[in-house]
Amino acid sequence: MDKEVVVITGAGSGLGASLAKKYSEMGAHVCLLGRNKGKLQNVADLLHNEYSIYQLDVSIKEEVDKVFQAIDQEVGPIDLLINNAGTGVFALAEQIDEKSVHDMIDINLKGTIFCSQVVLPSMKQRNKGIIANIVSTAGLEGKVTESVYCASKFGVKGFTESLLAELKDTSVKVYGAYMGGMKTEFWSGIYSEEQTKNLMEADDVADIIIDNLKPRRNLFVPQVVIKNKF
Repeated sequence: MDKEVVVITGAGSGLGASLAKKYSEMGAHVCLLGRNKGKLQNVADLLHNEYSIYQLDVSIKEEVDKVFQAIDQEVGPIDLLINNAGTGVFALAEQIDEKSVHDMIDINLKGTIFCSQVVLPSMKQRNKGIIANIVSTAGLEGKVTESVYCASKFGVKGFTESLLAELKDTSVKVYGAYMGGMKTEFWSGIYSEEQTKNLMEADDVADIIIDNLKPRRNLFVPQVVIKNKF
């Protein structure tokens, strides 16, 4: 039996790294995608099964097309795509600079769209596969100092729900994970260690996502909301 091919964007740290380790332990061939090859290699060094590393900026369509074509040729058809790459800049709406606006829309929203677009034809042809979008609770409600971040994540929510509607008569599954803040380097330079010490652990969130995505007879979870206790 061929190994499951799992592709994870933003796999160099945080939740992406946790998911990579856990899927590797489960025997999958994990494809680690991200902009920083060194960080991807650090995660890969902790894996126990076959893996591949692909340097990628998900906001650049040509790069996405090229990398995903390489994965298909070198590893095989993608069984699970986890759109995890994301970035955030937090300030009052009028204080967010133009580059930060572009970065959040380009990476969080366009990146999710581009990566999903490129796997959909094969998944639909094979009538199998899962697209899992890591969204954030910022895709469910507006938050102070997170206006543009929320705008990008609301966009991902709309894209995810539209995919669900488009694929409802197929065996291709779409999943949205809406989680609160996690104890990861995402918050470096934004919150202090004291402010993040009680946030959720990325490994715990990864466990919930993986459990939701397990194949079950007559059952699929289209979305989950995971929140901190406080």
